[in-house]
Amino acid sequence: MQNTKDRLVYTVTICVTLTLCFSVLAMVVAFMLGLWAKEVDNAAIFALIGPAFQTIVGGMIGFLSGVKLMQGDEKEKKC
Repeated sequence: MQNTKDRLVYTVTICVTLTLCFSVLAMVVAFMLGLWAKEVDNAAIFALIGPAFQTIVGGMIGFLSGVKLMQGDEKEKKC
């Protein structure tokens, strides 16, 4: 049986993972639409979306890594 903290960590991890998936899919769609649209300058699309893409992916992966590392520390303290 899980305690409240474990359930909260699980819920937050699932929310972050779903948000990351949605953000990546939305940005890939924006990249593709910008790539094939004739009236859009591809350099402008990639210049605007590229840093945002890297920031979102890096931040959320860092968050998920921190949660996993924190769980490992708590298990060692219990023993």
